[in-house]
Amino acid sequence: MMDVVITLVFSIVMLVFMAFPAMKIVEWIETKVDIPEKWHNPLLLSMIVFLSLLIGLFLKFA
Repeated sequence: MMDVVITLVFSIVMLVFMAFPAMKIVEWIETKVDIPEKWHNPLLLSMIVFLSLLIGLFLKFA
């Protein structure tokens, strides 16, 4: 249980820092795939959360 809490704490801190890379990734995805405008914000938020969780897991196991 404590491992999950530590990973989430690391991930919450990284939410702010992952916004810019997520914006660039979403822009790149939009150049490759035609995505409707209404999917831009949900895709961006999900990418921010995904990247933050990845970094949180990396920091926990590194």
